Amino acid sequence: MKRRIRKNNLQSQMNVVPYIDVMLVLLVIFMVTAPMFTPGVINLPSVGKSSQVDTKPIEINIDKDGNYSLNQGNKNTTFTTVDELVQSTVTSANEETPVVISADKTVEYDKVISVVDKLYSSGIKKVALVVKQKNG
Repeated sequence: MKRRIRKNNLQSQMNVVPYIDVMLVLLVIFMVTAPMFTPGVINLPSVGKSSQVDTKPIEINIDKDGNYSLNQGNKNTTFTTVDELVQSTVTSANEETPVVISADKTVEYDKVISVVDKLYSSGIKKVALVVKQKNG
């Protein structure tokens, strides 16, 4: 009878089964705890009943080409810069006069925000944006 001699050769492979087990446990932990965290809660005001405005608001329009116009009553004035628009708005309004901004949906967001920012910094506190309500 021949005896076989068996050599123990080292294998240079990594055993990944424990790592897979750890990853599955971590996955389950994250799946269970993720719904418990809310990313950010914004408490929006209710508009079920809104108060009536005593004065007619001043309308600022920004068309698709980025031109500014001010509409107050029957008077419509066009402006080339934001500073001229804001200066004219401030002279024709006081702190309590509401100002609404109508901007074309293709207008850059930066143009609208710059108008709102300059109105706030010049003392006008009642600024709103006009949007079209979706049907359905």
